[in-house]
Parts: sequence; structure tokens; C-alpha cells
Amino acid sequence: MSEKTKKDFLAIDDYTLPELRAILDLAREQKPLARAHKLPHSHPNRVLACVFAKPSLRTRVSFEIAMRQLGGESLFITDKEIGMGTRESVHDVAKVMSRFCDGIMIRWFDHDEVVQLARHATVPVINGLTDLSHPCQVMADIMTVEEHLGTIEGKTVVMVGDGNNLANSWLNASIRFPFNFILACPEGYTPDEGIIQKAEAAGASFMITHDPREAVEGAHVIYSDAFYSMGQEEEAVKRRQDFAPFQISTDLLSKAHREHIVLHCLPAHRGEEITDEVMDGPHSVVFDEAENRLHAQRAIIATLMA
Repeated sequence: MSEKTKKDFLAIDDYTLPELRAILDLAREQKPLARAHKLPHSHPNRVLACVFAKPSLRTRVSFEIAMRQLGGESLFITDKEIGMGTRESVHDVAKVMSRFCDGIMIRWFDHDEVVQLARHATVPVINGLTDLSHPCQVMADIMTVEEHLGTIEGKTVVMVGDGNNLANSWLNASIRFPFNFILACPEGYTPDEGIIQKAEAAGASFMITHDPREAVEGAHVIYSDAFYSMGQEEEAVKRRQDFAPFQISTDLLSKAHREHIVLHCLPAHRGEEITDEVMDGPHSVVFDEAENRLHAQRAIIATLMA
């Protein structure tokens, strides 16, 4: 694949709505075939390099299985092995890996380094998570919403918690998809200012509030994430205090839409950001959401490595 024709998946709003719809349509088309072990091997002899600076159950397992289901292979690589940005420049890592592999999925801390990797690589680069964004997760989330509610269009999606990489990716999604996004977060935990400004300039429908009860009133989708993530362990005590009023509980959800669904990107700290009663309750579709990581990401791989 030439540098002129290759495409990366770094942020949701890098794509048009029709392009995003095509990925989701492919994911829905492939899902029953994959479940029945009847998915055609459309990408034989292709290799996806999976680079990890952060461990993950869902990201690693879903990407590796997705590549195998397409008939290709995956390669697990840690940051210690490649030393990107320390032992070797991002430029040189990108050039070398492009000679070996047909695509790169990277789960990293520094978003700018992932952007540099994509700039210099001649094969597609997929953002498996950075400190700034988590686009593959939100694509799986949108797929899940539409499986249960028919469409995300016109729906209200409320994220209760941190203005983190997921909140940033939901803002990016609101630039392309016609839904209402509300983030209920404590003061001082708002999303990236540059992404907020981009969403404002695009006319996206979103709101940031510090009142979770106000936010969930009439909401169709209530979204939760951990109060602290990898790399934030030293902040855990303070974050637990700051986020205590933002726990998703049955009481908080009493004002949501009658047919609301609850999402959580996992891993969940049960009893902190979400109660067991909600996590295992009738409105929870958390494990459907987790499965859809596989299907959404397989469609992204298939699209980029066509």
C-alpha cells in the first residue's frame, strides 16, 4: 500500500459519516458470520502488529482474534521491545515496521507519538488507545447503542465521570453522528480543550455539566468509566473523593429514559463508579458492548487493510 492511498484510524472525526456508517455496516454484516465460524478469510497472509505500552484484556484479545478471523496473523509487541521514542526514533520504528507488517495497532500513552508513527508508516495505523482518545471503543459503543435502540441519531448519550480519552472520543463522534452528548464530570476534570473547540466549531450537540442528576434526566444511554486509569494510580485517593457523587446507581438512573441502556468500557471498579446492581441489572448491555469491540475493530482492520 502506498503512502498516498493508505489510511489510518486515529480519531473518529477523521472520517466522514458515510465512511463511519460503512464500517459499522460491515461490522454488523460480519458479526453473525464470525459467531457461526463462517467468516470468509478476506485477508490471508496479512500480519497486524499489535504494539502495547498499556496492558489490556479487550484490546489485545479482540484485535488478535479479529485478525485471525480475517485469515491473517497478529504479532504482540511491547514498548520495552521496540523502545519507540527512547531507544529508537518514532520515524525509524515506523519505517522498519512498515517493511515487516501490513498494519499496526498501537495502545500507547503519548498521542503525539502515535500521530508521528502514522505519519511515517506506509501501512495503516490504528489507535488502540492513547491518553487523548479511544476511537475503537466508541465505535463499538455506537454499534451497541444501535443494536439495542435502533439508531443513535437523536438519542442523548450521557457520560458520567472523567473528561478523559473516552469523553474526547465521544465528542469527536458527536461531530459526525447526529446525537446529543452530555458529560457530567467534577470541576477540573473536563475534556481536552482543543477537542471541545473543534466540536463547537463543527456545531456538534453537546453539553458539559457538573450535575450528574441533571445530566441523566431523560437520557437514552448512560456511560461509565473508571474514576482513575492506568498511570493515574497515585491520584486514586483524591479521585475517589472527587468522583464519589458521580457513581452510577439505581437511584441516579431513576430519572433516565424508561428504556435506557447502561454502558461501561471496562474494566469496572464495582462499587466505585458503578454499583453491582446496575452493572448486572436489566438495563446493562456492558458485555454486549465488550463483544462488539471484536466486531467493530475487525471491520476497521478489514476496511483499512483492504
